[in-house]
Amino acid sequence: MKKILVACAFIFTQHSFAQTKTENILLRNYRPVSIYKTPTADIKKAAFPVIDMHSHDYMQTQKDIDEWVKLMDKMNIQTTMIFTYETGKGFDSAVEKYSKYPGRFELWCGFDYTGYGTPGWQKHAVAELERCYRKGAKGVGELGDKGDGELYSKPTPGKGLHIDDPQMKPLLEKCAALHLPVSIHVAEDEWMYETQDSTNDGLMNSSKWHVDMNQPGKLGHDALIKSLENAVRENPATIFIACHLANSCSNLKVLADMLDKYPNLYADIAARYAEIAPVPRYAAAFITKYQNRLLYGTDNDPEEHMYLTTFRILESADEHFYEIGLFTYHWPLYGLNLPKNVLKKIYRANAERILKYYK
Repeated sequence: MKKILVACAFIFTQHSFAQTKTENILLRNYRPVSIYKTPTADIKKAAFPVIDMHSHDYMQTQKDIDEWVKLMDKMNIQTTMIFTYETGKGFDSAVEKYSKYPGRFELWCGFDYTGYGTPGWQKHAVAELERCYRKGAKGVGELGDKGDGELYSKPTPGKGLHIDDPQMKPLLEKCAALHLPVSIHVAEDEWMYETQDSTNDGLMNSSKWHVDMNQPGKLGHDALIKSLENAVRENPATIFIACHLANSCSNLKVLADMLDKYPNLYADIAARYAEIAPVPRYAAAFITKYQNRLLYGTDNDPEEHMYLTTFRILESADEHFYEIGLFTYHWPLYGLNLPKNVLKKIYRANAERILKYYK
């Protein structure tokens, strides 16, 4: 009897210890490893030469840029768009910085909001836009509005301006006249607005990018999407690119409805691979339907694994794999297995049309 009691106590102790260990695992330390033995693609580079329509001025030195070009060659990245946010000397400096590699990098400028709030400030802004165009700007962006109406730019952000503000119309019309597309980030995805609790399936990422709506006058997700739609509708000659699938990854119908109505609207998929890869059939069907309006982009520090993961998600049929270190989310990802003709449009053909690489 004594031996039985000791054995039971040992089993109970071991069971309790296992429970305690499990209960002590913190979400930030959770790193699941897939045990599925499914086929895995071995992608070495993009299936077609790529135009990356969403990147930034990540590089500090000429040597950094040299290394980036080598990586672009290896990954089959033909050209990268650099969103500088800059005007004035800042933009000129960025142009000079990447000038060693004509055709490999295209520089996009910001808007100069100097004098905003005083009558006629747009005259100076339009003049600076024209100057940046002559200096080599291929577009404007990335503008951004997460509810406060900043439309960020350097050195002077447009604090209090939303993209559909009537004061923006002269600038947007000038973009049309100069054939400069406007790239704009509005809102964040739905997870970033949800309560930060155990029901939020994007918690690890949403905690980082959480949008605080407890601020007077701040626009929420739907209102920001509406501000974009207003600007697109009221400026039909201006090409708009909605960054990050218009931050509507949890409900792509929001973007689909706008794409159906406005031929001057496009969207990039930059930094939203992890948001669409958990729903591969839904996402692939959407991308295939709107294959003429979507653009490849990265919006991440250039490194080999990052590029290869984007190609894996777009090109492969891989199942149930994790990229927590790259994307933070704890959910499994799946390849979209897009057809070759669709990939070619996403990777380059749509960008060529927008940028008028070919007549």
